[in-house]
Amino acid sequence: MTAMERSGTDQPHLVILGLGYIGTVVARTGVARGWRVTGTHRHLREGEEDGVRRVCFTQVGDALRTATHVLISTPPENGRDPAFALFADIIADACRLRWIGYYSTTGVYGDRAGGTVDETTPPRPTQARGRMRLDAETSWQALAARRRVACDLMRLGGIYGPGRSVLDALRAGTARLIAAPAHLFSRIHRDDAAGATWAAIDTAAGCRVLNLVDSRPSSQSEVTRFGAELLRIAPPQAVSLADSLTGMSETGQSFWKERRVVRSDMTERSLGRCWLYPSYREGLAAILAAEDGVG
Repeated sequence: MTAMERSGTDQPHLVILGLGYIGTVVARTGVARGWRVTGTHRHLREGEEDGVRRVCFTQVGDALRTATHVLISTPPENGRDPAFALFADIIADACRLRWIGYYSTTGVYGDRAGGTVDETTPPRPTQARGRMRLDAETSWQALAARRRVACDLMRLGGIYGPGRSVLDALRAGTARLIAAPAHLFSRIHRDDAAGATWAAIDTAAGCRVLNLVDSRPSSQSEVTRFGAELLRIAPPQAVSLADSLTGMSETGQSFWKERRVVRSDMTERSLGRCWLYPSYREGLAAILAAEDGVG
């Protein structure tokens, strides 16, 4: 902990708009570092848990006025970014503000027919969800530029981790093995995403695009088979993509409408760190080891 982090009046204050799966880990890490941390939720209850002050999303204005760092993890709703719509003016006037971080999605790159994209690739969203995310990115980047504070646009791949992986789906009997080997997805372990967020805060400078994806884009069937192997059970019977789309939710189908390979080499260099879990293989093995009390 630095001297600044120990002092009272200069204590950095991280406000997380949306204490979700990743944000909760980021918040707990902040408390361990000696930061003041405030996070929002959708429920009406307020209080403190694990050192993190929790407030209702619509009541976070006062906390934002004293924030030094703001992390936005709330998704767009009804065609707009609710965080920007409600709090842009307050954040713009926050006198101690140093950094804005925004959790976006690799969906802003759109469909590339299996081609490769990286942090320098101009976004070209092909679905409404991606277009809304790009609009939000542009808005936060403009606000940061106006305030002359650092801004990181963190484009996340598919998030997995403890309690939210193919291992859980296999155990529940809900996993499907879709035979589409040419359709590769990019993923990121929850703890790598949280660690990258703190690395972004620690190295903040200017406005950066950061691709939070591991080093091995892989098909859904490859991951499912490996998960079954770890659990020592038979994998589900393979089904075609066409058959799988029948009955799949609109959101689920949207992921299969695009194909791209996302690279994160420049992100790792910029953050000065390598992924703890460079592929789903290390990530799933670590989840299972932790469950067994080994890791």
